[in-house]
Amino acid sequence: MAINFRTISFTASQSPDAEAARLELVSIYGDAPLEEAEVIVALGGDGFMLQTLHQAMNSGKHIYGMNKGSVGFLMNRYSTEGLIDRIAAATENIIHPLEMKTTDAYGNKHTALAINEVSLLRQSYQAAKLKVDIDGRTRLDELICDGLLLATPAGSTAYNLSAHGPILPLDTPLLALTPVSAFRPRRWRGALLPERVIVDIQILEPEKRPVNAVADHQEVKSVEHVRIRQAHDTSVSILSDSDYSWSDRILSEQFSP
Repeated sequence: MAINFRTISFTASQSPDAEAARLELVSIYGDAPLEEAEVIVALGGDGFMLQTLHQAMNSGKHIYGMNKGSVGFLMNRYSTEGLIDRIAAATENIIHPLEMKTTDAYGNKHTALAINEVSLLRQSYQAAKLKVDIDGRTRLDELICDGLLLATPAGSTAYNLSAHGPILPLDTPLLALTPVSAFRPRRWRGALLPERVIVDIQILEPEKRPVNAVADHQEVKSVEHVRIRQAHDTSVSILSDSDYSWSDRILSEQFSP
């Protein structure tokens, strides 16, 4: 299905290369004000793309990234030619982020969204001790580990993959619960969960074993409880080139040497 749009805005990371690319594209295609644009072209790397996606939540705008960073897994190839046609023919992916709600050691409550993953990480030399409930039922009374993360299909090739978690096809209705350096239970390697579950994580011995929680790039220090669910009422649209869609890239990762 063709992407119908009339207005386009260009945004770039702080790198000189990305800003130079933005100026070049603006000279060719013009530049609508960000708040009026139907399509936002983000120039930079994956980190900048994540920032742009967070800013565009529930805006109805389409985000089309072009790589002017390092890895650029979320980005399309950079080219000044035929951009309007590329965007019109692009594959649209609607992403529903994870919602992380935390209570910290001071009783403060925080809410953040994650497109890739929510991760809990030990704050000191002491391993974390976590109790994990799924939909109100305790599944792990005590997990001793360096950390634990819940990844979306979109984020399954990022930190989750580095922690030896599974790669999830983009359209699968699953989440990956993956431990980081699990010590006990030693043989537990994680779980695949339906996307509609609610995950509650209680930090055990929080004063002795402090834990930080991170939703993409937003961190909360010294948490005592974390609740994670998919935010079904929140979404963002990301566009990928039709000849190498985001789904294809994730699938290809499963066959990489």
